[in-house]
Amino acid sequence: MLTSERVESKEQLDQAYRIRMEVFVNEQGVSPDVEIDEHEEDSIHVLVKYNGEPAGAGRIRVVDGVAKLERVCVLAPYRKHKIGAAVMAELEEVAREAELTKAKLHAQTQAAGFYEKLGYTADSDEFMEEGIPHIRMIKKL
Repeated sequence: MLTSERVESKEQLDQAYRIRMEVFVNEQGVSPDVEIDEHEEDSIHVLVKYNGEPAGAGRIRVVDGVAKLERVCVLAPYRKHKIGAAVMAELEEVAREAELTKAKLHAQTQAAGFYEKLGYTADSDEFMEEGIPHIRMIKKL
């Protein structure tokens, strides 16, 4: 069973950070100094649990009047359970509640197909972030 929640406590935020550190730092080699950044306090964080266990996370912030979805990730044992889609749905709901009409994200190119299935379209050439190829994608909400 999937549950989505907005992070409201230090415990929830720590769970989201643990997921991000596992995926981005341990799996993908991103520096921990870059993973937790100056935008944490300006962001709304979400957490998705699978059978009560923290499994996926993401955050959203407003940049130039647009919802910027960031740090979307799912722990390896929970992939293929629609957790990434649940993270995205919760982030998009936050954006809609804030009356934002457009979302953007920097997708790792290997994950672009996932975002396309959710209605995002590529809006840039490929670029590198932390040594990983990315593409900017957008969606009207």
